[in-house]
Amino acid sequence: MKKIILSLIFSSFMILPAFSLGVNIGVSGTAAVFHASGQENENGEKSKEDATAVASYGSIFVEKTLGDKLAIGIDYVPATLSSETANNDRLDKTASATAASVVNSIKVDFQDLTTYYLTFNVSDSLYLKAGAVTVDVITKESLGTGSTYGDTSMDGTTFGIGYNNAFGNGAFVRLEGSYMDFGSASVTASNGDNKVSMDNLEGASAKISIGRSF
Repeated sequence: MKKIILSLIFSSFMILPAFSLGVNIGVSGTAAVFHASGQENENGEKSKEDATAVASYGSIFVEKTLGDKLAIGIDYVPATLSSETANNDRLDKTASATAASVVNSIKVDFQDLTTYYLTFNVSDSLYLKAGAVTVDVITKESLGTGSTYGDTSMDGTTFGIGYNNAFGNGAFVRLEGSYMDFGSASVTASNGDNKVSMDNLEGASAKISIGRSF
């Protein structure tokens, strides 16, 4: 549904007469570093681990200018961002009071990363940016118990600062640095015994964008 809504928004801008737009459209390439703390709770037995990951991805964006100083926009990442697979070997007690080796593995995909933002032009070239970020979290797991985790979503905030260089033909190039904070999320296995939580997911990114003003 999110992809359909975004497609309608982008399409509506494209079919309007150029003289009535006041719109910026472009593409971006981003390099980001993310950090989070993960915790697994299996029948009261807890294990915790910190993880840092580097990701690079592309996105498309569209903005509507509001006078000379303000603009509102949407930035959408069409690709899926995947985590590494985490494996956990455990010894689980059986009915005969013996211990059996159980291997649990889990991988997380982040889909439909979308940012809704507002920019404020400090000068002709320098701007500040603030917005809300949302992403769908898709779990892919193989648990020794045979149970599965459900999917969830995370909402957060972003703040950034950027430099915009405009050309006479309406084209522009931007360099931007930003910080993202997604907070925390948790999912419980279908058997009700295992629970995985991701705390303090945050990231810093550097972005280069090219686009055109209409």
